Amino acid sequence: MDKKNALRAGALAAGTTLMMLLMSSPALALTRDDGDDPGQGLSVIETVGLYVLLPVALFVVIAGLVMLLDKSKTRVTKGSTPSKA
Repeated sequence: MDKKNALRAGALAAGTTLMMLLMSSPALALTRDDGDDPGQGLSVIETVGLYVLLPVALFVVIAGLVMLLDKSKTRVTKGSTPSKA
């Protein structure tokens, strides 16, 4: 791709991005809707526990169950032949 085509592609991408930004409207997240009834916010500890610790713990439990309940007896490592047990 020569310099002229690269410049044209960059200009097109920049123009498209600029037009999308200019034509989009704000989210208006501060404006309340009818029937909107938000609850209390979460503390930092609750947020970290819910979105970090809980998924990690769930992953560890599932991985542990998979390893414990694995029925295959043959372990094959790279560069070795399978052992017959």
